[in-house]
Amino acid sequence: MALFPNNTAAQVTEFLMICFPGMQDTQHWLSIPLAPLLALALGANFVLLLAIRQEACLHQPMYYLLAILSMLDVILCLTVIPKVLLIFWFNMKPISFAGCFLQMFIMNTFLPMESSTFLVMAYDRYVAICHPLRYPSIITEQFVINAAIFIVFRNLLVTLPTPVLAARLTYCASNVVENCICATISVARLSCEDIRLSKLYQFVSVWCLLGSDLVLILLSYCFILRAVMHLNSGGAATKALSTCSSHLILILFFYTLLLVFIFTNKAGKEVPSEVPILLNVLHHVVPPALNPIVYGVRTQEIKQGIVKLLKYQR
Repeated sequence: MALFPNNTAAQVTEFLMICFPGMQDTQHWLSIPLAPLLALALGANFVLLLAIRQEACLHQPMYYLLAILSMLDVILCLTVIPKVLLIFWFNMKPISFAGCFLQMFIMNTFLPMESSTFLVMAYDRYVAICHPLRYPSIITEQFVINAAIFIVFRNLLVTLPTPVLAARLTYCASNVVENCICATISVARLSCEDIRLSKLYQFVSVWCLLGSDLVLILLSYCFILRAVMHLNSGGAATKALSTCSSHLILILFFYTLLLVFIFTNKAGKEVPSEVPILLNVLHHVVPPALNPIVYGVRTQEIKQGIVKLLKYQR
């Protein structure tokens, strides 16, 4: 790959992922919850995607956005969890230099893409509740296409320098990564060079992307809450809030887990090093497992579509 300098590749050809430094003899037991969660995440998301594809009643912008979120979940899950399970089960700790930075690129890019997708979904709910008469003319299939282009290019352009900066560092010392995944800082700290620029760029880019998304999502729901409070009918208000509840549950879980991971990671020695590593791994499998379940349980159209799909398969 051209973005990796030749002298770096000659010195370090692979990294060794040891996962939890203080749990080498017992960390394999973590595969007991991880493997079912991976199966659940992949199975639930593929069922959801098939239901949206085959059921005509789900061919609407709202469900297309949910399909985008589901695809991002699958990609993130497959990028991280299978490698972690291989380490736990077969002690397959090595990962190639290029493979490590490819994993780093996908994690740094697709996680903010999920956040941007939540933002677009929040805007969808805002228009549906605050401007219901204009909803069919604003939230169209072309809107979903434009939103997908925005999600991809916005996050790609901002996050691409993070793995590139880390890959261009000189790695001439240890190649042992004290993590289950190729997290940027975990890998960059093995470099012989100054990594302050890499750390600064990642910090600024992450907070600019995820922070701006979170602020705009909260603003959207403030407008939604204000509009609901002005509804004369209690039944209409309940119905309006129920259409947002699934989305709000997933947003709260996504950002809560992410913020807990960030703050425990910044806490340093006050928190055992295994805690942020575990939270980072869980953030790549728990939300993908919950997202389709929450929508499937709480959204009648999706529930009916999945039931029809399963009956058809029989």
